Order: sequence, then C-alpha cells, then structure tokens
Amino acid sequence: MGVACCKGQIQVIMSVLGPTMDYAGAMKKRLKIIGSVAVLAFVALQFANPSHQNPPVAPGRDVLASNAPPASVALSLKNACYDCHSFETKWPWYSYVAPVSWYVVRDVNAARATLNFSDWPHDDARRVRKRWKHIAEEVENGEMPMPNFARMHSEARLTEQQRAELVKWASAQADR
Repeated sequence: MGVACCKGQIQVIMSVLGPTMDYAGAMKKRLKIIGSVAVLAFVALQFANPSHQNPPVAPGRDVLASNAPPASVALSLKNACYDCHSFETKWPWYSYVAPVSWYVVRDVNAARATLNFSDWPHDDARRVRKRWKHIAEEVENGEMPMPNFARMHSEARLTEQQRAELVKWASAQADR
C-alpha cells in the first residue's frame, strides 16, 4: 500500500511539473535559436565595415611642415590630436569590429572635416589664426582631446603642464 501511495503522489507531481519542464525545454530551444541568430547577425555585420582611409598627406600641407612648434608641443599634438584630426590616424583593433567601427570612422571623418592638421591652410593667415584660437580655447576648456577618447588612449591624456604649454603656443600662433 505504501508503494502505491508514493506512486500516485509521483504521478500527481509529474503531471504538475511536466508542462513546466516542457516549457523550460522550449525556452532553452528559443534561447539557442535567438543566440544563434544574434551570432550570425554579428558575423554578417563584419562584412559591412566602413573604409578606414588615411589619404596621403600632400607635401608641405601638414601643419608641422612649415609651422614647427617646440618638440614637446609637436609631441602633444601628435599624441592627443592626430588620431582624429589628420590623415595619420592609427586605427585601433576595435575600429574594425562592427558596429563600433561605424562610430569610430564617423567620428574620425567628422573630426577631419572640422579640423585637419594634414590639410592645413598655410596660404590663408586669417583662417590659420582662427583655427589656432579655436584650438587654444578647446584645449584650455578641457573639451579636447575629448574625454572619452583620452580615457581609452592614455597617450592622448594631457597633463596640466602639457595642456598649458599647448594653449600658450596655439594662442601665440593665433596672435601672429
């Protein structure tokens, strides 16, 4: 009698848990399908990467070609500015992984359109002064290099001394 009683209780428990266990199995299957589709979509996105272009720098067009700053200022410009604001971008590994690549390429292209040290307007003194004034203001206010860029690129982090030296030199160029 004891075995029959337990058998009946087990059957009742299984009838209650059975649908739950089927539901859990179905959910696992759905999650596997969703995960597989997500992985396939990620792989497919890698074929839609934007072009990482670094056009050649025309001789004499780079800002450092004819307007050589002190070595420490030139180093600060190279480390903190050139990756976005020149044709000498060093593309990090993550700039080749979609969808991050889309944002990185978009930001570099926008930065180059705003200010490009590789295509400096040497022949327009008014534009040059205006650019140096703008650079001095952005660096002094801590807007450049952009904080999110500097967080990921330690070489782009300017010390207060480097920042002051760059602002002083850019301001002097703006006043020429």
